[in-house]
Order: sequence, then structure tokens, then C-alpha cells
Amino acid sequence: LNGALMKLQEIWDEIGIPEEQRLRRTNEAHKHVKLLGSKITQVFDFYSIQNLVFLLHVYLQEEEGCTILQMEKDCCTRVKILKEKKKQRLDELKVLVAKDRELCDIMCTTPFTIDQNSVPSVQQLQAYSSFLDERTKEKERRHDEFTNTKKEIVACMNDLEQNPEISFEMDVMCGDEEAFCLSKDNITALKLLLSQRLLKNIESCKNALSVLYSELQLPPFEVQSNPEDCCCVFCFFWNDLDESSPASALNEFDPKQQRSQKVTNSLFPDVFTEELLNVHEAEVRYLQKYYEDHKELFMGVTKWQENWDLYLELDRKTNDPSRFNNRGGNLLKEQKQRTQLQKSLPKLEEILKTQIDGWEQEHGRDFLVNGQKFLTFVQQQWQEHNEEKDREKLERVWLLFHLFIALYLKLKNVCSKQAQFKSWKIKLIFPKESMKINKNSNIFGWAANSGFPRVLKKS
Repeated sequence: LNGALMKLQEIWDEIGIPEEQRLRRTNEAHKHVKLLGSKITQVFDFYSIQNLVFLLHVYLQEEEGCTILQMEKDCCTRVKILKEKKKQRLDELKVLVAKDRELCDIMCTTPFTIDQNSVPSVQQLQAYSSFLDERTKEKERRHDEFTNTKKEIVACMNDLEQNPEISFEMDVMCGDEEAFCLSKDNITALKLLLSQRLLKNIESCKNALSVLYSELQLPPFEVQSNPEDCCCVFCFFWNDLDESSPASALNEFDPKQQRSQKVTNSLFPDVFTEELLNVHEAEVRYLQKYYEDHKELFMGVTKWQENWDLYLELDRKTNDPSRFNNRGGNLLKEQKQRTQLQKSLPKLEEILKTQIDGWEQEHGRDFLVNGQKFLTFVQQQWQEHNEEKDREKLERVWLLFHLFIALYLKLKNVCSKQAQFKSWKIKLIFPKESMKINKNSNIFGWAANSGFPRVLKKS
């Protein structure tokens, strides 16, 4: 503008226009430029409003009888309001897109179709938000289904005393629940895995019940096929139990234990005297010398006892279903350590047996641990451990009456889409007059190999 005015001044000087006219013309030029600037601003505001109206899908109505200044002021206000709406909608769209991407990563689905480069309308944002709400509910439903199915699979694997074998089972059992992909394929594969585990449980149950009928000297249980009547009928009568066997199994005290009781009574009387103090001191010196003379044997027995306690602890953990939730690698370490103890304990027992046999030949008396010979003590520990495991499995068999119906109905719900499952009917009848247990039957023998029966499979 200043350059143009300088050129006008030069032209006016050459023409010879007086100073007063030049000043008047300069002022007119300034006014003309300002008028053009205001018109350009009005046009720019008009097109800005039209653009925002088109983007935001908002329709404006012009008020009649307004002055130009009032219209300009209204336009500026409308532009400001529309820009705020545009920013608000774009921010809302950005939040919805981020949420949509997160759900797509979790559920392996395609995102919502919307143009992210343009400003969405209110209806589009509402439709997008409703779509994400439905997808969020679907995600929660799949997560609950995954959690419940995982618990059932863990229970089945624990009942069958099995560990995860394939990579998918490892991901389900030991993986992070939040990191598991909740796609339709994974949920379907999870249901298939549960169905397979339940079918294995069915086979185990059928074998266990067959052994149970055989041990109770009953006719084989009846399995019939009828698609219209798929139910379990239980008539379990139990009477005439011989409860005298636990009492008759009690043994009398060992004479060595009686002698030990006499020594204890002599060391712990009711009256404390100087003579009693001398007896205690002599007993302490005797025990210290006895320990030093046979320190190697005592250290070996202590090592065996520590390894045995550790083995019992690891064996107890194998029956704990919560071990599958451990992601730190301790499951494999514990299994490896348990295997090593199974191999090292018999070797250590052989070494101690050789040392104790030499000691007994040298001293002419038995080497006692807890009042009995060491090998007898070891055999008793193994026997008690095996009997405890057999007792646990036997208790599972007696829980059949309470658990069988619930597991059967759960299996029916899971496998309801399988045609073969609709044709099952299981009818178990225990006649009351024939429910006496054979006292000579080895119940622990078959219970140890039969597993925990859950449900029956179609024969």
C-alpha cells in the first residue's frame, strides 16, 4: 500500500496537482482500500460459515431487518461457536477411534467404517458410540465365557491328573487372561478343548464305575440310548457298614516304646533334686558323645528327612489347580525337582542302609529312628504316603453321588450342539439289598488307578 501511494505521489507531482488535492486523493485511496478489506473479510467470513455449516450439518437462518454491522457481529459469533463444535466433535471422534482400535486388538475384529478426515455429524457420532457399546458388551461376555471355560478345563485336567500339552493349552492355563485374544476362533477352540477334556473325563468315569460295580459284586450298570429322555437317575442305598475295622486296626504299644516311657518318667519327675541334675547332665553328655560318634549317620538321616519333606510338599502341589496360574516358570522347576527327588531318595536310602548295616554289625544292636529301625521307618513313610493318595482318590469316588449330576448337566450344556450328545441316557441303580462291601476286596487298589470319575460316556 505504501509503495502504491509513493508511485501516485510521483505521478501527481509530474502532472502538477496541488498539495491539497494530493492529500485529499490520498485519504480517498486509504478509505477505498479499507472498504475493500472489509468486503474481503465479509466474503471470507461468509465462506467460512458456509464451510462450517456444510461440515457440521448445521443450518442457519438469517434474521430480517438487521443492519450490516449486526450481521457481521452475528457471523463472527456463529463462526466461533461452530469452530468450538467442530473441535469438540473431532476430539470425540478421536476418543472413539482409540477405543475402537483397542477393542479390535482384543477381539480381532474390523473397525467401524467412518471417514476420520472429515467432521462427523451428531448422528454419526451417536451411531459410532452405540456400536462401541455393543462391542464392549460382547467383549465382556466373551471374557466371562473364557474365564468360566478356563476354570472348567483346569478342573478337568486336575481330575485327570494331566498337564498342558500343546501350546494353546499352555496359553490358556499359564498365560495372562488379559492378553488372551477373545476372537471367535479362540472361543470356539476353547469350547472344543473343554469338550475333549470332558470326553476324557467321561471315559475315566465309566472305567471307575465299572470297577466300582465289580468291587461291590453288582451287575454291570445300565447305559441306554433315548433322545427324548436324557437324564441321570440315582438310587444310592448304603447300609450295614462295618465300623469296627478302624478300631480293630489299632496296635499295642511296642516294648521299646514302653522302655522309652520309663526313661522319660525317670528324667521328668515331680520333685527336683541335686541327684536329678546329675542324671540330666550325664544324659546330655551321653547324647552329645553318641551324636559325635555317629554324626555321619545322623547327617544322612537328616538329609533324607529333608528331601522327603520337600518331596511331600512338591507332591502336594501337583494336586493344586492354582499352580496353572503361575507364570514365573516355577511349575516346570517344581516338576523337575520332584523327578530328581524320586530318583535320589532310593539311592540315598541304599547308601544309608549299607552304613546302618555296618554300624549294627559293629555294635551288635539296631540303629533306631523314632523308636524303630531306619528301613522300617522309611517303608512306613512310603506306605503312609501311598495310602494317603489312595484315600484321597477313594474320597473322590464317594463324592460321585453329589457331583455327578452337576457335572453331567454342565457337560450337557457345553455339548448341547453335538448331535451324539442328545442321544445319551445314563441310568444308575444301586439295589439296596446288594450294597454290602466285600471285606476282602482291595478298594484302594482299583481307586489308585481309576482316577476321579466325573461323568459317563456313551457306550
